[in-house]
Amino acid sequence: MTSFEEAETEETVTCLHMTFYHPCQENKMMFRCLNFCKREQVRADETAKFGRDSNVCHYNLMDTRVSRIQFSVQFYRKLNSSEFCFEIKNMSKKTKLTVDQTELGYLNKIDLPWKCIICFGDYQILVEIQEGESMDYFETHLHLAEVPILQERCLPSLQPVPENSISSSFFPSQGESPIEIDENES
Repeated sequence: MTSFEEAETEETVTCLHMTFYHPCQENKMMFRCLNFCKREQVRADETAKFGRDSNVCHYNLMDTRVSRIQFSVQFYRKLNSSEFCFEIKNMSKKTKLTVDQTELGYLNKIDLPWKCIICFGDYQILVEIQEGESMDYFETHLHLAEVPILQERCLPSLQPVPENSISSSFFPSQGESPIEIDENES
């Protein structure tokens, strides 16, 4: 047998891809301490902490409006399963954290969906989980977004266009609720 045949099978690693955005990032440089575009290993028994306290947090956000520990991410395996997951916990007493549509108060935690958007203050973080097999560690891969992740916050609300192609924006409803009408009625 060759050394290639005798080599151990390579194990895939779960990776937490995080894309960061803040509207003032060019002026305030709040992400200057984050290591972008390079994967970093985190031991499975460690908690990845994000915040402004460099003595406690490995991922530092250089902004006085960010809590010492803003949030933490814990890697775990579901009971009676081989599936690996992440749970996120809001560690800020002052700022609520939103994961997609779920608002977390201080010390609230939930499982991270495979793809989601985390928001607090003006920060937007797109999270995408890449599955792996390793139980010893996971990786983080940080990216920087140049445009807002939540584009709908920057665009006017889009109204659905009814089948008769007349936009409801031409007929502004002044606080009225929609009324359902049977198609046989006039």
